[in-house]
Amino acid sequence: MMNARLICKKPSNVLHIKSLLLLITCFTFLRPAAVAQKRNLDLQVEVELMENRHDDPVKFYQKISNTTNNISLLVPATVLATGLITNDKVTLQKGLYIAETLVASTFITTALKVTIKRPRPFKADPYIVQASSGGSTSFPSGHTSEAFATATSLYMAYPKWYVAAPAFTWASLVGYSRMYLGVHYPSDVLAGAVVGAGSAWLMNKANKWMHKKKEQHLPPQL
Repeated sequence: MMNARLICKKPSNVLHIKSLLLLITCFTFLRPAAVAQKRNLDLQVEVELMENRHDDPVKFYQKISNTTNNISLLVPATVLATGLITNDKVTLQKGLYIAETLVASTFITTALKVTIKRPRPFKADPYIVQASSGGSTSFPSGHTSEAFATATSLYMAYPKWYVAAPAFTWASLVGYSRMYLGVHYPSDVLAGAVVGAGSAWLMNKANKWMHKKKEQHLPPQL
């Protein structure tokens, strides 16, 4: 009976040994894939972008990223200057609206960054290598919110396709550049776009409401 039991257990023991060897092999050779599966979707996208980076695209997207502050300041400044030079009150109001949108977007973005305090991708996962500088916390993307605030407010001030096409193409490239350079998650960029576009919508509604209130307090024309 004892021999019979040993004989019966032998195939099971061999099977366990083979399984153990298989697990060791998988752990040794397939560990990167297993680690990648454990990462959430945000990190998986960052890993994919990082592993397919090349020098020329890095330089291109860094230049795109660097245009954010300059273009975002230049747009309202140009509209305001045009309104002052031509003495056009409507153009002045449009320039002020774009500037107000940038202020609102910056305030909301800063408040979210301070509140949520999400670490940058390269700080959360040592496997991620940054290709650009990233200052404060990660959520939401300040560059993206600024770019979409500019693009959306400009389009709402001048609702033409030839304004929308370059404005939103530029804003989208800014958002993508932040992911490609490894300093923001996709969700950071998506949130930044929502904050920027949302700020433009909110300021538009606020200006219309204030204009309506102003008209109500004006004395009736005779």
